Amino acid sequence: MTLALERVEIERGGRTLLRDVSLALEGGLVALVGANGVGKTTLLRTMAGALAPAAGSVRLDGVAVRALDARERAKRIALVDPTEPVLAALSVADAVAAARFPHHRWWEWEATEHDAAVVDDALARTRLTPFRARELGTLSAGERQRVWIALAIAQRAAVVLLDEPTSHLDLKASVETLQLVRELAEDGALVVAVLHQLEEAAAFADRVVVLGCEGVVADGPPERALTAESIARAYGVAVTVERRPGGLAFHRNAVPR
Repeated sequence: MTLALERVEIERGGRTLLRDVSLALEGGLVALVGANGVGKTTLLRTMAGALAPAAGSVRLDGVAVRALDARERAKRIALVDPTEPVLAALSVADAVAAARFPHHRWWEWEATEHDAAVVDDALARTRLTPFRARELGTLSAGERQRVWIALAIAQRAAVVLLDEPTSHLDLKASVETLQLVRELAEDGALVVAVLHQLEEAAAFADRVVVLGCEGVVADGPPERALTAESIARAYGVAVTVERRPGGLAFHRNAVPR
């Protein structure tokens, strides 16, 4: 499964955010990083087909994602946005079961034994089985994030797009969430995640795409993409990059007084 972007340009509110973005994404965990407002979320939604690019194309195995009908697109691409409103009274199990809708025609919807097995598996893998009857509104931020990951698992899409999966989570919940995301990639999905913490991208991603106002600043394995030069171009700050076992550390250089 290849998600290919060719010379994509994206706009928001009449302003060009990114231009000439060309990427071929074929597997593993890909992190999108860059300064606030650069267009990471808009690019992610463009990859999903939820937004149309101002120019260029986004194709999944050679087919334009916007040419796929909504149901077919949802079978292939899971867009996980934790900021989307949810029904607080909905149970965890029912929320995860909703991910099976694209696999049925709307007039034929009735959960099958296979659907139930898929939902049970998603709950088990995200350690949510004890929470299956709990209402979403009663969960902690970390628990709700695991529900979103379970939805992606149950959807059984080949491409999973995650917008800030560790936003507002403490350290323990962030690590647990990224471990689940890492497992999705190891199971064969192409996972693209918008991440704010460079240390998280360095520790968990196979590939990092650094975005700046001019487009793609750097692209490659973390140690090659996350350099002092690329970070300065993307974020406008001078840092020292330190290699450590299991990842990289980033130290902002002191500003002379």
